[in-house]
Amino acid sequence: MNYTVATIGSHSALDICRGAKDEGFETLVVAQKGREKTYAKYYKTHANLGCIDEVVVLNKFSDILYKEIQEKLKKSNSIFIPNRSFEVYLDFDYSSIEKKFNIPIFGNKFLLKIEERSAKPNQYDLLDKAKIRTPKRFKDPKKIDRLCIVKVLESIRGFERAFFLIDSYKDYQNQVEQRLKNKVFTSVQLKNAVIEEFITGVQVNFNFFYSPIDKRLELLGTDTRRQTNLDGILRIPVDHQLKIIEKLDVKYEEAGHIAVTVLESMLEQIFEIGERFVKTSQKLYPPGVIGPFALQAAILPGPPKKEIVVFDVSPRMPGSPGISATPYSGYLYGEPISVGKRIAMEIKRAIEIDRLKEIIT
Repeated sequence: MNYTVATIGSHSALDICRGAKDEGFETLVVAQKGREKTYAKYYKTHANLGCIDEVVVLNKFSDILYKEIQEKLKKSNSIFIPNRSFEVYLDFDYSSIEKKFNIPIFGNKFLLKIEERSAKPNQYDLLDKAKIRTPKRFKDPKKIDRLCIVKVLESIRGFERAFFLIDSYKDYQNQVEQRLKNKVFTSVQLKNAVIEEFITGVQVNFNFFYSPIDKRLELLGTDTRRQTNLDGILRIPVDHQLKIIEKLDVKYEEAGHIAVTVLESMLEQIFEIGERFVKTSQKLYPPGVIGPFALQAAILPGPPKKEIVVFDVSPRMPGSPGISATPYSGYLYGEPISVGKRIAMEIKRAIEIDRLKEIIT
């Protein structure tokens, strides 16, 4: 057990490191200067407290690609756990992740890029081939015939997406014109925008874990998102909502998560969708999904029965540490298991039976 579990100091680092410590690993966080206190002070290992053994502070996160930083990770015998921040702070440079980051990564690093809708094949291709229902997409805005949501990267924060609702081509033109004028996004970014029907269902994230060692799919937990300023707007009377929306854009920025549960009668359908996703990922991006992934979905009413529509994919560590508050991992293991701990359990077992190569890339 002379391995160190390492990750980027953002997104889900504490979840990863607490789970690793519980399973007997040393932990290391790569943090950016000015954002290191959470790891170097408040959750630093001290006696029986904390879960961060070592913090490497960089001027900027992207410096993790420097040879000397990677050598430091190698000396610590690190196994790196990627999260969304790892991709974001490397400016979505998946070529560098695949070819220049020479540290063993838990999971399939070649699958990470499907999260970008501009990639080919991307998450839509995978979902379509897996015959998992997704929202109807409109390549031509002139064909919009229902309430749709437009997803386009922001100009200032290239990692955040600007969302806005439209219900016709004229509405689309008016809103795009206003947002271009306000420099919310650029015309170049607009070309890569996604227009898809807005699914009016209950939104739930299904957080799975696939073990290549046991060839078993697990549902670790379910949650939904808290988003600003959308949540605030929804908490005021409708007549005031309309006045506010006229003066400011609705923001769908993620601020946190809430643990939720689903009807037990839906679990078979949920697992079936997860199984199809895993099998299709193995065909498109061998060896396919390894470890955690999440399918963000909406549950629609019947008849004949409730249906699940998946509108987003996280092919890596999800950013919701509270999912262990839902009962699904406990049903399987007899106690709640966080995603971070489940990752550490898989690494530990792979080391013990000499099958580590099967879970890293």
